[in-house]
Amino acid sequence: MKKYKNILVNALVNLGDVVLTTGAIALLKKAYPGARITMLVKPVVREAVENNPVIDEVMVFAYKSKENSWGQMMGMVRELKSRHFDLSLSLDRKLRPALLAFLARIPERVGPDRVFDPKKSRVNWLYTKTVPIGYNLDKTLQADTYQNIVRGLTGQGQEATAEPVFARITPEAREKARSLLGQLPPADKIIALCVKGTFPLKTWPKEYFAQVVDTLASEYKAAFFVTGGPGDREYAEEVIRACKVPVVNFCGMTNLVELAALFEASDLLVSVDTGGGHIAAACKVPMVVMYGCTSPDRWHPINEKARVLTSREACCPCTVRAEECPSWPKPKCLWNVGPELVLRECRSLLLK
Repeated sequence: MKKYKNILVNALVNLGDVVLTTGAIALLKKAYPGARITMLVKPVVREAVENNPVIDEVMVFAYKSKENSWGQMMGMVRELKSRHFDLSLSLDRKLRPALLAFLARIPERVGPDRVFDPKKSRVNWLYTKTVPIGYNLDKTLQADTYQNIVRGLTGQGQEATAEPVFARITPEAREKARSLLGQLPPADKIIALCVKGTFPLKTWPKEYFAQVVDTLASEYKAAFFVTGGPGDREYAEEVIRACKVPVVNFCGMTNLVELAALFEASDLLVSVDTGGGHIAAACKVPMVVMYGCTSPDRWHPINEKARVLTSREACCPCTVRAEECPSWPKPKCLWNVGPELVLRECRSLLLK
């Protein structure tokens, strides 16, 4: 196996995927323990991989399709060239980072022939080695696909596995979490909620969330809070108004490490399929996750304390827009995962 000393890992993907790629990077670290590993990410996910035990440095590239000027591209090329990487490993198969590595003349450039969809791509022409991914992506954990890319490079066998590794939670982040949790009423159980997905076919019905909150409040001395980004705050308020008990809205009030500290202090997370859920999974929080149009076979949180619920509709997984869904505005994939199913799993986790 060829040894590398200075490795660039391209992962210009969204939050959940970035968390899942860290298991692959942990495998890379095992294969090349003396190598320096630098990760190239979008600005919005930087905090998830900074101060991470398997990553030595994080570079940020403000990537937006069709918006980056040639001058910006060449500036990044010069930066990459100056760092003298001997390997570029792509975990995203995007054109922009592959082109950056090619123009920076990184001598070894490795990427998968597939990673998100089965379509062939000319991006592979920019690699010096392509790792074949020959299975059904929707039936395989995405984290395993990322690790298979690394195995294809290193020659490690399938027995070589690693779980995602989140950034270290700082004392400052824990202090911020304690301050926020101080706003909750006294309780024996702290229950976190993530109520809004990145698109409508991932967002469980508001009235279902309200029923779960009200029932748990009647059965346990519990305090509830909602997490999410700034753009989720208004929707979270709508869910909160549907509840009969107090729920505190923390949407937009934490960075990613502070969010992890909140999860770390929680007894349970009830969530839709979202990037925050993968942060919670890396923190080993007991969690119940409801899936709509996405496949739990592929996006299951890597956490023994996770319970995933899906109705496995014949039309799922799908990539249609909400208005194209045959059962919209009450998509079967979400509405057929009822509150009683969620409550059953919540009770089992809260008793442990």
